[in-house]
Amino acid sequence: MTEADERILADFDRKLPRGLARAISRAESGAGAELMHAVFGRTGRAMTVGLTGPPGVGKSTLCSELVGVARRDGKTVGVISVDPSSPFSHGAILGDRIRLTEHFTDPDVFIRSMASRGHLGGLAGATGDAVAFMDAFGMDVVIVETVGVGQSEIEIAELADTTLVALQPGSGDSVQLLKAGILEVADIFVVNKADHPMALQLQREIHSMMEMLDFSGWVPELVATRARDGIGIDELWAAIGRHAEYLRVSGELEAKRKTAFAHRVRALVIGDLERRVDARIADRIGRTNGSAEDPYGAAREILADVETALPESQTRPATRRTTRASVKGL
Repeated sequence: MTEADERILADFDRKLPRGLARAISRAESGAGAELMHAVFGRTGRAMTVGLTGPPGVGKSTLCSELVGVARRDGKTVGVISVDPSSPFSHGAILGDRIRLTEHFTDPDVFIRSMASRGHLGGLAGATGDAVAFMDAFGMDVVIVETVGVGQSEIEIAELADTTLVALQPGSGDSVQLLKAGILEVADIFVVNKADHPMALQLQREIHSMMEMLDFSGWVPELVATRARDGIGIDELWAAIGRHAEYLRVSGELEAKRKTAFAHRVRALVIGDLERRVDARIADRIGRTNGSAEDPYGAAREILADVETALPESQTRPATRRTTRASVKGL
């Protein structure tokens, strides 16, 4: 461990916020492995809540209200707000924290904004490390607010204990429920802006879609909120508590955290392999000098090194994720 890491770890152990902030920064720069090794044994205590939904649904306001109700319960809270990055400049405004200004001076609330930096799935590449560092630091609750979800940005379900999917009436969100497993991602549906004239219709559509499915275990709850006015937030916090209790009693919490661990290991391994493969491809293109080469043949040659280390004949089939719901009658 470097001297810089030792200083960060010393601040981290003394519960100084700068120690946590610098640890997350090291993870974002790709140099957080030694710090993670030192503190990972302290993880596993925090309740992790993922908040996702389309842009403009009010995720940041919901997040702020959830922080408030958690603090009234005496919980310490960490917040990770992931903002989209520009595909051109790779910069991000990191504006989600504007909705959290009322918590800036609370010493028991730690807020970290992160840029997605082109990472798909609605999260940033170092989000998993940030959650682990906040957990190890002693936060009781960690809330992760994702980039606005579309049809594929559902990675948060791999990371969070409880996943909230926020929807707003009159925006076509009900169509999204049928796509890309979003219905299966949600542990709790949140219909925000419940004073909208079409709010009841959206709630009926969610109930109708849920009635078409047989759920093996937890049946997603539906909570209507008006986050801007603080209405429905206590009910949402209670629903989160019920899901957390269900996970503990049923034993699913351990299974979810094993899945999250496997997801993070896979992401780290694939990320490192991707960098190495990109370098090999660039080198190959330079050596072939633009000649017409079969891409499948080139791929086979590059994979030959992988085959030596990980023979396909010795590789067990990947374990499929347990299906949470199935269509009735099928």
